[in-house]
Amino acid sequence: MPVSLTAPDPASLHPVAGVTLGIASAGIKRPGRKDVLVMRLDDGAQVAGVFTLNRFCAAPVHLCREHLASGKPVRALVVNTGNANAGTGLDGRHRALEVCDTLAGLLDCQRQAVLPFSTGVILEPLPADKICSALPEAVAALAPANWAEAAEAIMTTDTLPKAASVQLPLGGDTITITGIAKGAGMIHPNMATMLGYIATDARVAPSLLQDLVRYAADRSFNSITIDGDTSTNDSFILIASHRAGPQIDNADSADYLALRDAVTALAQQLAQAIVRDGEGATKFMTIQVEGGRDHQECKAVGYAIGRSPLVKTAFFASDPNLGRILAAIGYAGISDLDVDQVDLYLDDVLVAHQGGRHPDYREEDGQRVMREPEILVRVMLNRGDATATVWSCDFSYDYVKINADYRS
Repeated sequence: MPVSLTAPDPASLHPVAGVTLGIASAGIKRPGRKDVLVMRLDDGAQVAGVFTLNRFCAAPVHLCREHLASGKPVRALVVNTGNANAGTGLDGRHRALEVCDTLAGLLDCQRQAVLPFSTGVILEPLPADKICSALPEAVAALAPANWAEAAEAIMTTDTLPKAASVQLPLGGDTITITGIAKGAGMIHPNMATMLGYIATDARVAPSLLQDLVRYAADRSFNSITIDGDTSTNDSFILIASHRAGPQIDNADSADYLALRDAVTALAQQLAQAIVRDGEGATKFMTIQVEGGRDHQECKAVGYAIGRSPLVKTAFFASDPNLGRILAAIGYAGISDLDVDQVDLYLDDVLVAHQGGRHPDYREEDGQRVMREPEILVRVMLNRGDATATVWSCDFSYDYVKINADYRS
C-alpha cells in the first residue's frame, strides 16, 4: 500500500486552457488496458523539458530532444505504457517516428511537432502498429477535463495515479497549473526518474521556460530516490499555453517568482507521490541535510542515505541500526568531511553528536520514530550554510517480488 497517498479527486484537477487530453487502449501489454495518451496543444503553446542522463536513453528521448531543438512549435505529446522502446537501436527510432507521423497526420501538423514518450519493458520492439491503430480513438476522446484518466493511462507498476492541480492569482487573473506523473521503481535522479507533465495557462516567455522546468526538476524529481536505478526514459515536460495572466518576460519579476514557486511546489507534490508509491514501500523518508559548504555536497549525502539498501531495509524493519546512516554519510564523497562535527537526528531524537553516539540516546527512542510511516532524517554537517532535501522510501519484501515478476 502507498504511504499516506490516495488517488486524486478528478474534480480537483483544473483544466488548462489550450490543452486537451485523449486516452485509448492499444493492448500493448494486456487487452483492454488504457495505455495510450495524447495531449494536444493549441497554437501559441510553448514546451520545455529535461530528460534522463542515462547514456542508454530510449529512442523517444532522442526524438524529443531533436524535435524540441528544431525550434518548431510542439502541437502534441503521445505517451505509451507497457513498452519502453529502449535498447531497440535504429529500429526503435523508426517505430517511434511511425507513431509521430501517424499522430501528425491525424492532427494536421508536422512530424517535428509531436513529442513521443514510452515507458515499460526495455529491450522489446515497440508495437507501433498497435499504438497507431489506437491513436484515432485517443484523438476522438480529446477533452480538457481528462487529467485523471490521463494519470491512469501512463501508469506501469504504480498502484495509484498521480496528479495535482493548483490555481493562483497573478496580475489580476487566475493562473492554472495541473500535472500528472508516473513512477514507482527504477527511480533515481539524472535527470529525474519517471514521466512527468505539467501544464500552465500562464503567459511565460519561451526564453524563461527551460530555466523554469530545470529549476522545478532539481527541487523535485531530481531530489527523490527509490532504488538508485536511473531509467532510460525519464522525461519531465513543462507546457505553457499562454492563455491567462500577464506576460512574464523577466526572471526577477514578482510574477515570475510566484509562478516558479507554484510550479515547483506542484512538481514536489508529484515527486513525493512517486516515492510514497515506491514499489513495496511502507515508509516515507525525508532526508534533510544542513550545514554543508554547498548544495551539491548536501545532495550527495542525502542520496547516499536515501539509496543505501542497508539503511532502507533497516527502516522497513523499524530497526534503529543507525550506524548505517553514519556509514552512508562517510562514503558520500566529501573528502574533507570532519566527522567529529556531524550530528544526526531521527525526527526529534538526537542520535549522534560530534560524530559519536549521543550519551542520552536510547534505542527505544529510535525505534519509536522508526515505527512511524513518515520519518525525518536530519543530518547536520556543521561546515557551512547550504542545505538540501531528498525524499526516499524503505525496501520491503514486496520490492523484490514486484521486480522479479515485472515482465510476467
